[in-house]
Amino acid sequence: MASTDLTGRRVLAIVTNYGVEQDELVVPTRALRDAGATVVVAAQSTAPVETLVGDKDPGESVRPDTTIEEVDASEFDLLLVPGGTINADTLRQDAGAVSIASAFASSGRPIAAICHGPWLLVEADLVKGKELTSFASLTTDIRNAGGSWTDRSVVTDVEEGFTLVTSRTPDDLDDFVRETTTAAASQEPAAS
Repeated sequence: MASTDLTGRRVLAIVTNYGVEQDELVVPTRALRDAGATVVVAAQSTAPVETLVGDKDPGESVRPDTTIEEVDASEFDLLLVPGGTINADTLRQDAGAVSIASAFASSGRPIAAICHGPWLLVEADLVKGKELTSFASLTTDIRNAGGSWTDRSVVTDVEEGFTLVTSRTPDDLDDFVRETTTAAASQEPAAS
């Protein structure tokens, strides 16, 4: 990944303020920043994002840069959707988050979602005709929404008008970060 230069690329990470899986937010955002991307974390409020480890143990606090309500999705090249059961279940009920995911897909910009993050894509009706992976408990939801679920560390699907990168768990972060970086590098930088 060190050889990929993401200078000029802007990545939007959307999360709730409680329950995001720590490494699924922190590891990709750090790696993308290290590659030169500007990464903006948008949460439901400006309060610190309280991450969890393994959906139960307290993790790092992350200060969001903005809120989901205030962000302009058109200013970004890639959408990052971390998991964590509580985060993902709450995020998919947030109309603003659903709207952001839809805006990325409809404009052909890539989305990268890990673990439970694809729940947002199911809610936004973005998995039909796509091959993807996730935490195994989402298999039925993805299939019922018209997606094809597979058990691999990372899946990149370019069908249906936008690139979708998905992974299963924090154990897959190396592969997820590599493919997410590739997807971000494939985009012309958004006007900011």
